[in-house]
Amino acid sequence: MKKILALYLVSMSFFAMSCGGETKTEEPAGDTTAKEQVEIYGDSSITPDGAISMTEFVKAIQGKDSMEVKLTATINQCCKKKGCWMTVDMENGEEMRVTFKDYGFFVPKNADGMKATFQGWAFVDTISVDMQKHYLEDEGASKEEIDAITQAKAEWSFVANGVIINSNGKK
Repeated sequence: MKKILALYLVSMSFFAMSCGGETKTEEPAGDTTAKEQVEIYGDSSITPDGAISMTEFVKAIQGKDSMEVKLTATINQCCKKKGCWMTVDMENGEEMRVTFKDYGFFVPKNADGMKATFQGWAFVDTISVDMQKHYLEDEGASKEEIDAITQAKAEWSFVANGVIINSNGKK
């Protein structure tokens, strides 16, 4: 069984590296019945230590235009074409769009609903009409939804240099 697990981990590591991002699977120390497994994308030195919730972030960003921070949130949606962005729940009815530094790594396209910890820069960004339409195309939206976009909009954005995703499933 250990040989099968080792072979699986080696093959998954090769697959992840061939897709452009570094992935590291870890299991927390200690004996647990259902061991938590995490996938690390981008900066492999990222840990969950010091991460704050979205509720704490909303309070901390008050009066600032940007902030370097490590956050933990639930992934609402990932780019279905490449995994090149994700939106996360801000716990206040809003979403934050997370992209990845220098387009240097991607996250799994099926990570919707999973918990993520990510570090980098948060800021309010103005999203052009073209970019909004591009995001909707990535989501697989209908032509009518895409054509309905006519104005730029401001939204919370985040450029992450590292992401941890709990691969055990949904929140």
